[in-house]
Parts: sequence; C-alpha cells; structure tokens
Amino acid sequence: MESIDARIVGRERELEELSRFVTAAGGRALVLRGDTGVGKSALLDHVVDLSAAEQHRVVRAAGVEAESGLPFAGLHQFLYPLLPSIERLDDQHRRAFDVVFGRGEGSPPSVMALGIAVLDLLSLVASQQPLLLALDDGQWFDTASIEVCGFVGRRLTGSSVRLVVGLRSDVPSGFDTAALPRLDVCTLSEAAAAHLLDLRNPGLDPRTRRLILDEAQGNPLALLELPPHVLRGGRAAGEREALPGYTGIPLPLRLQDVYGARVAALDDAVRAELLRGALDGVGAGTATGHGPGTRYRMRDADEAAAAGLLDIDPLTGDFVFRHPLVRSTVVQKATPNQRRAAHAALAHVHREDVERRAMHLAASTIDPDEQVASALEAAADSATLRGGSLAAVSWLTRAAELSESHEARSRRLGSAAFVAGHAGLLYRARELVRSDTAPGTDESPAAVVASAYVALYEDGDVRSSQRHVLAAIENLRDQGVRQPDEVLTRLVNLLLAVNQYASDEASWQRAHELLGSLGDLVPPNSRIYEDAWGDVVRRGTGVHERLKGALADLHRLEPWEITRLCVAAYHVDTLGPHRPQLQRIVDREVETGAVASGMTMLHLIMLDQMAAGDWDEAERTGRRSLDLTTSHDHALFAHHTRAYLGLLAAMRGDTEQARKLQVTVDAWARPRGVGFLTQIADAIGTTAALTDGDYEAAYLHAIGITSPGTFTPYAHQAPRTLLDLVEAALHTGRTDQARRHALAAHRAGLPAVSPRLALVTYGALAMTATDPGEADDMYQRAVSHPAAADFPFELARIHLAHGIRLRHTQGRKAAHLSLTLAAETFERLATPAWAERARAELRATGAPARTSTVRLATLTWQEHRIADLAAGGLTNKEIGARMHLSPRTVSSHLYRVFPKLGITSRAALRDALGTLPDDRGV
Repeated sequence: MESIDARIVGRERELEELSRFVTAAGGRALVLRGDTGVGKSALLDHVVDLSAAEQHRVVRAAGVEAESGLPFAGLHQFLYPLLPSIERLDDQHRRAFDVVFGRGEGSPPSVMALGIAVLDLLSLVASQQPLLLALDDGQWFDTASIEVCGFVGRRLTGSSVRLVVGLRSDVPSGFDTAALPRLDVCTLSEAAAAHLLDLRNPGLDPRTRRLILDEAQGNPLALLELPPHVLRGGRAAGEREALPGYTGIPLPLRLQDVYGARVAALDDAVRAELLRGALDGVGAGTATGHGPGTRYRMRDADEAAAAGLLDIDPLTGDFVFRHPLVRSTVVQKATPNQRRAAHAALAHVHREDVERRAMHLAASTIDPDEQVASALEAAADSATLRGGSLAAVSWLTRAAELSESHEARSRRLGSAAFVAGHAGLLYRARELVRSDTAPGTDESPAAVVASAYVALYEDGDVRSSQRHVLAAIENLRDQGVRQPDEVLTRLVNLLLAVNQYASDEASWQRAHELLGSLGDLVPPNSRIYEDAWGDVVRRGTGVHERLKGALADLHRLEPWEITRLCVAAYHVDTLGPHRPQLQRIVDREVETGAVASGMTMLHLIMLDQMAAGDWDEAERTGRRSLDLTTSHDHALFAHHTRAYLGLLAAMRGDTEQARKLQVTVDAWARPRGVGFLTQIADAIGTTAALTDGDYEAAYLHAIGITSPGTFTPYAHQAPRTLLDLVEAALHTGRTDQARRHALAAHRAGLPAVSPRLALVTYGALAMTATDPGEADDMYQRAVSHPAAADFPFELARIHLAHGIRLRHTQGRKAAHLSLTLAAETFERLATPAWAERARAELRATGAPARTSTVRLATLTWQEHRIADLAAGGLTNKEIGARMHLSPRTVSSHLYRVFPKLGITSRAALRDALGTLPDDRGV
C-alpha cells in the first residue's frame, strides 16, 4: 500500500471522486482521461483496491495496440472470466456470445443485441456479488468493443456493476464520444510534483531536483523514471551546461517510447523542423525557454500538431511542444549528423546573438576551429556578466577542445578552471588543471591560478598557495612579460587574496616588492586591492576616491571583480551605498553564476547590515551564507562566516554562542596561519568580554591584536578594534595606554581613511582627553560627523562614554541627553547588556526607568521636513527626489530623528510630530 500511496501523491480531488464512485449506491461508469504517464493506471489500481475492500468482484482488462483492429478483442478480454455464467443465460443471449467467442456460426449480432446480452450477463454476475470492470488503455480497444462498452456503460443505473476505463487523451478513441462520465486526470501541481520527487528520491542536489521538475512538468511517470536515470549517468545538474538552448536530459527508453513512435512517423522535413525547435529550447507545456534572445519559430509543422506532439501558443500563435518529454524525445531520436545540421542552421539564425550563435556553432563543429573557439570564449565572457558562470565553464572547456594550438588550448582550459573555481565547482577546477598538465611537466601559470585557488578556499592552505603563486609571478616576470596579461592579473589578484587571509607582514612586503617590479603590468584595480586589503592604516588614504570610479558601472564588471572592489570598500567603510546592488546580484550568482563570489557578497552584505544596525537581517544573511559555504565544501568561507556570526552574537549579548564560534574558528585558522580569521576570533573575545563587562579580559584580547599606541602592520582588525582597546584600557585603569592609543590613531590619519575610523578616532580622543574642552570638541566632531548615524553601535558607545564622563564632571543634568540617546539606540539594536548599562547610568542621574528624548533634543529644519514627509506616507526615494537627497541620506536623517522623538517606527511619526512645540525644528 505504501508504494501505491506514493504513486497517487497530490490526487486528493481524484481520490475523493473515486471513493464516491465505489461506495455510492447503484451502478455507474467513469472514464479516467489523461496524458501518458500522468497516473491513470495508479488511480485504476486504487479503484481496484477500494472495490476489493468493499467485497466487490473485480475483472480487469487492458487494451493492446496490436489487437485494436480485431473485432471484439477487448470485449473478449473482460468477459472471458465470466464465461461460466453465460450458461445460465437464455438461448438468444448465449448464441450472441457464441458468435463473439468463435464458438458458433452465424452473423455477428448488432451492437444493441450484444449490448443487451452483456448487460444481462453482468447483472446476473452482480446479483451474487457487486462487480467492478476495470479497463486500462481503453484507446486501444477495437471499435466494436468500445461501442458495446459505451452502450453498457450508459445503462448501468440500478445495477451493482461499475465500469471504469483508463484512456489516453492524446490518442483519438471511440470512448471520446461514448457520452460516459469523465474524470480528467491532469498533471500534478508544482507542490505535489516536488513532494512525489522528494518522497521517492530524497537528498537530490537542488539543481538536479529543479532540472527534473522542469523536465517532468508534473508527469508522475517522468518524476519516477528520470532521477535514477540521471544519477546513473553520473552528471549532476550542477555540472550540466547552463546553455540558452536545449536543456533537457537524456530519457530512459520507457519515456522515449511515450512519444517516440509518433516522432518517427513524421515526414523528414517536419522532424527536422521539430529538431531545430527542440535544440533551440522552444517552450513546452507550461514551461518556457531559458536564456536571452528570440526562439526559433517552427513552421509547416501541422502534421506534428495533428499527431499530438505540438500545441499552439494562444498568445503568439507559434508552435510549442506539448510536453518537455516531446522535446527531449525529438532530440534523442535524431542522429548525430541530424543534430549537427540543425545546430548549424540555428547558428545562422542567431548570427547577431553572441551566446546563442557560439553555442550552436560549437555543437555543429567536430574538428578544431579557432574561429568557433574564439566565438565560444566571447560567449563565456558575456555569460559571466549576467550571472552565467556555469555556462561559461562549459563554453570555455569546449573552446579548449576546438583550439588549433596547444598554447590556446592551455589558456582556455586555465580560464575554464578559473571560472569553475569561482562557480563553486572546485572538483571541476581540479579536473581541468589535471587535463592541462602532462606527466612530468610543471604547471602552467593558468593551472597555478586554479590549483592555488582550490587549495586556499577548500582548506585554507595559505602557505602553499602563497608559495606557488609567488613563484609563478616571478617566472612570468623573469621571462620578460611586456604587456598586461590576463593570467598575470589573475595571479596578482590571487596573491593579494592569499596575503589578505595570511595577514603576515613579511609576505606583504615581499608582495609589494614583486608588484612594484611589475610596474604598469599591474592593473589599477589590483593596486586598489593592494592598498585596501593589506594595511589600511598606512595605505588606505585616498582609496575611497579611487573606488568611486572603479565602482561607477557595476553591470560591466565580472562578478569576482565586483566582490574584490566591494571588499576594498568594506576596508574603508564605504560599502553601504553598494549593498543594494550586491543584494540584487547575489541571488543570480548563487543560482547559476559565480557561487564563490556570491559567498563573498553575502559576507559583505552581512557586514554592512551589522554596521548599520540591521542585526536581525545580518543574522539571516549569515545563516544563509553558512548553509551555502558548507554545502559547497568551501571550508575557508564557512569559517569566515562563523567568525562574523560570532562577532554578531557578541555584539547582541549572546556571549556563550559567541565564544563557541570563537573557539571553532580559532582552532581551525591558527594552525593554518589564517591570520585574518584569528584576528576576528580575538575581536569576538574582545567584544564578548566588553558586553559582559569583563574589561580585563577585553583588554587582553584587544592587545592580542595590536599593542596600545601602535597599529600592528597588516592586521586588519587593529584599526577596527580602536574603540574596544581604548574602552577596555580606561575601565581597567590604564588611562595612559588608552590615551596613547587614541593619539596614535589621530597621528596615523585614520579619520581620512574611512568615516567609521573618523567616528571612533574622535570618540576615543573624547574618552581619553584630560581637558574638558577638548573632550567636548572631539565628542561633537564624532556625533556630528555626516556618517555617524551609519554606525549606530559605535555611536551609542560614544554617547554612553561621554554621558558617564559628563555625569562625573558636570553633573547629572548634563549627562542626560547623551545617556538617553545611548540607551534608546542599544534597545533598538536589541543588545540587552549594553542597554542596561546605559539605563543604569540614566538612573544614576535621577531619570525615571524610561524616558524619551522628545523634550531633550530638537530637530533641524531638514530633519523636521523629512520626518513630516515620511509621516505623510512618502518613501525614502520619493522624499529624496523632493529634497534632492539620496535615499540613503534620507534614511540616515530618519535614523537620527527616531531617537530624538522617542519612537522606533515610521508609523509613530505623525503622533510624535504633533507633540512638538511650534518652534521645534527651526
């Protein structure tokens, strides 16, 4: 029973109807009509089971195409088990059956005479026990049998006989006009199809699962037959070519037979027309084609439509395939020469479309052809820009196969391996590297890129990756490379990425020397990475301005170039304006593009959400990133994600979880020399200790990153923990160390490097100043910085520290505003330990348990205008258009307005504004 249940998943409507059919009083007939493989036989089995459970006698029969021309062949099938009862009929009815069964001579009886005889026989049998006649494949019954069944079926009322017929809807049959009640059996819904697939084939990888669902289009037979066939073929969907043409999968023989005979019976010209449509991905059923460009329009294919292979699209009037299985069958029934000829014709049709033309040219070509290889290379470049890295890997691999020289083949294989690594196909990258390296020979520079990339991201092997990449760059330099080279650029960028993770001063110095010797051979963007990823304290000034131009037109950049530039933007804290673009791009890349770049994009999105105080969203992004990185076996990125989740947990006050993640990250990263992650692990410890109020532990963690008064070279967390070290030092009585560190930040010019560093530098100077005037001046510089509201956690900590200082030096009233702003921000961020600390300080000023800043802070004219427009229902974009501001600037102003008004949402704006005195905001 379990297997039957699986076969009728998603058939609640049909099962309810069939239950009524079996249990209702009186005789009746029912035709189950649907496409091949849709599950009619499974429903017939269910009717049989229900009837048996009701103590009905069951007689089954099945039409056979080979016997469809034999008179009474079908009738003979289901009456044969009832022959013993014929002897109890009268002589006239017995003679009719004798003729039908070949036991007597005479003219065949009329349909009416035979039908009455059959009715009497069935009534006689059913008088002893209710009877079910279950006929499958009724379309293959002979005409005479169908006429008798129709006659009988219309006259079963009042008897104890039930007749159920399974019928294919794509084959004309006399049952179509028999006027019997009909139950149409349609394909499964998307949800039911997915449930059936998961029930029978749990654990399919997402792309294979999606491919099978698209191909089956709700057909249960296809859902059951395709998975084992695909898996036996050894090609998971993630490895398949994401091509803009035919994307079907090889069909098992049972599914080929569904439409194969009808395809074979077509005229050669019509079959060729269908093949061109199939190979170009013409729509099928409710599915649509994939990829850009216009589909091939099939013409003069009425014969195929008449055969039930094509339908007419009601919107365009074009021919479309009746089902994806038709399309797949057409392709598989064609010979290799026929497929190549069709691809050649399609390449001409799509001569203006770079990708489609190249794809069809490649499929039509056997021998090496440099022009086709170049076309494929151009198509791969185009595909990567629109999130098609999976397709690019296939095209570059095929371009290598069609290359006319070893040098071109090696270069293209290297590019394929490079893209495969970024597409998350690390095993594929390794295969491509091996296929380009002959036994006993050194790796090519392109192969070094791929193998070092895999070693770095799969297992965090910074040492060997660094060694191999450095040697490859030095070899190219020593060989006298004279102009910018794609492989050289990839080596340079990979070296910079390896060094970023290593965070080792000696390695960076060697890299600077090497890149300096290359001069203009190093592209401008790589120089940005060199300065931003390494030591932002000493090399970060001016990076922000250089990034503006480089990021001006993101849609023209390859996904890995976007991520590298945005990583640089993160290091100088200017990532915020680019987060919306990253969020739009990331889903595309994770699906069919550069998955590894998508992982980095998720890291960047999470970091900006953390910085902006969108901590719930940051948590969701981090969890998504962790699922993605672990499922693709990117150990480095997985631990990178855990590090950020640990830092977020520490900020939010979940210090137990933070420390668990800290230990996990540190234990993996430290033996491998991944200094980038060990620094974040130390930062987690620092933040968790500060949250818990354990300032001694916080200080010890902080000086593990950098010593007071210095910023350890090439330690990216050194400037980022400036405020942490200063606070921890002050709370443990190390005022000299705190002041020395704040002054060092100012001398290093950190305010010019990034807006966040400006905020925390001025905040640190305010916290450590001995002169009250200097403290107030630096505090005002911090809180009035244009980007201060973009970093609410740091701003709230500065408010809190300044409020504590004011309470001790100027009295409780002076501290009230700063402490209230801190408390409300911490509460909005949902970090209980920090919020309680601020509230405790407020209570020490004599403030009530809860207070609002509405009486304490005034709105500027601009803030008041923005708040008024927002209260009126305008979006940030609409407000920005009216006031000539960017939506992000509008958001920043509203962020400052909310705590001033003592509210937390836009919905409360109107009431809050109504409580302000008339002179507010002027």
